[in-house]
Amino acid sequence: MMTGSKHKPIGARRCYVKPLVVVTNESAGGTAEDAVAAALSVLSAQTDVRREVCAEPGDLDGVLDGLGDGEILVVAGGDGSVHTAVAALHRRGALAADRPLGLVPLGTGNDLARTLGIPLDPADAARALLAGTARALDLVVDDGDGVVVNAVHLGIGAEAAAKAGAFKDRLGAAAYAVGSVAAGVRPGGWSLHVEVDGTTVHVHDEVLMVGVANGRTIGGGAELAPDASPDDGLLDVVVATSTGPLARLGFATSLREGDHVERDDVLVVRGRSVTVSGEEFPVNADGELYGPVSSRTWTVRPGSWAVLVPR
Repeated sequence: MMTGSKHKPIGARRCYVKPLVVVTNESAGGTAEDAVAAALSVLSAQTDVRREVCAEPGDLDGVLDGLGDGEILVVAGGDGSVHTAVAALHRRGALAADRPLGLVPLGTGNDLARTLGIPLDPADAARALLAGTARALDLVVDDGDGVVVNAVHLGIGAEAAAKAGAFKDRLGAAAYAVGSVAAGVRPGGWSLHVEVDGTTVHVHDEVLMVGVANGRTIGGGAELAPDASPDDGLLDVVVATSTGPLARLGFATSLREGDHVERDDVLVVRGRSVTVSGEEFPVNADGELYGPVSSRTWTVRPGSWAVLVPR
């Protein structure tokens, strides 16, 4: 048992699927804890389940140290939790397509689950996991050895996510919309240079937002890249130059349903490597915020990991 985490065996059952190790966050409480309990009830009725409650980021390494060869790691959380688990496995050289992860979405956005067709109800997600099949997925790795499982975006979207943090506990997924309004007061955009597979697609002009997408949505369902697929070996790159007041409003309105890709001030291209450089910009990778940075490169690694998805 690792230091700083809580190990909770759920009781032995006859195993119909491989035993599961379900990782949850200690901060889960109230409704979130009820959701965890609902998922665990379904899972433990069919197989052996061990719950690990992580209090600190380093606790996950203890969980991975104790993960048996026949056990499946299940992340009960949102995109940030999946990001953290995949980053830890990647760092350890233990990420593999032949050892799929399970996912019970408990976050406010759950955008990877949306792309993969995993039910957002925790009990339904648990049932889908038990009957699921492994789907190999691409991984996005940046030049700082960071990872992206769903999407990374920079500029106004990252700024909006940062401002949404103040409202997240009270408003849930709706906090992103509030953050977007707050971020919208920033004048202009960012002067950036964007390259895809070594070819310049945008030269130092003001950019409102750049998205590098493996999955389709961000912010709890906003269709950043409506045609993206997480297993096609390609990144969908969205460059929006919608910096004027009316253009910003139009972009924000159309982003929710994915209609922004039809706008004249939005460029969509695909490739295997993306470099953005220029004026310092904030970054949002799977809901994890960092920066500002003045340059970053993201590269896709096809079929690097896998998730159990509905059949």
